[in-house]
Amino acid sequence: MVLKHLNILLADDDTDDCIFFKAVLDELALSTHLITVHDGEQLMHLLVNETIEFPHVLFLDLNMPRKNGFECLSEIKLNNRLKKLPVIIFSTSFEQEVVNQLYKNGAQYFIRKPSEFSQFKRIIQQTLTLITQENSPQPDREGFVLTVQNSLPLEHL
Repeated sequence: MVLKHLNILLADDDTDDCIFFKAVLDELALSTHLITVHDGEQLMHLLVNETIEFPHVLFLDLNMPRKNGFECLSEIKLNNRLKKLPVIIFSTSFEQEVVNQLYKNGAQYFIRKPSEFSQFKRIIQQTLTLITQENSPQPDREGFVLTVQNSLPLEHL
């Protein structure tokens, strides 16, 4: 799927992270439309009940109020209409057991949120490039965790 425009859904309760994410998208050469929700119940309501243009990708924080990212991922993957939606887990935590469970539950990629804007930009651009170019629903286990260290330089994306 090579897309010229991406509809992106971000589920994150941290307002600063949402602003940071939007600033990164504004700097990319890719046309995007971002919708942001701030808790898991709001996310699931939007995906199940609303008539929004269906997102091409969901960036999902794990630690959200009312319904966490684990619960949302499970609901998404059990829903026939939603299960093919690429879900990128986007979190500050990085516990191997959690990462393994997310992989088993069908998340497309796992990203640990970087603190520097340039790293943040690089990893988001890499992820969006992968999402728009891949045909497989999930990479092998070794390619599941995306990091700034294993990303390509921005000029190659």
